[in-house]
Amino acid sequence: MDWIPVVLVTFKAVVFCTGMFLAIKWHYDQGKKKKNNTTREP
Repeated sequence: MDWIPVVLVTFKAVVFCTGMFLAIKWHYDQGKKKKNNTTREP
């Protein structure tokens, strides 16, 4: 029964890290898109 907390904490860490990676990537892409849109207009 000692392996259950290890598995759950590991799963939680993986989900948290994946979510943070996707959030950072989304914000980075949004900033890049906004920068490209402003440079195209005269």
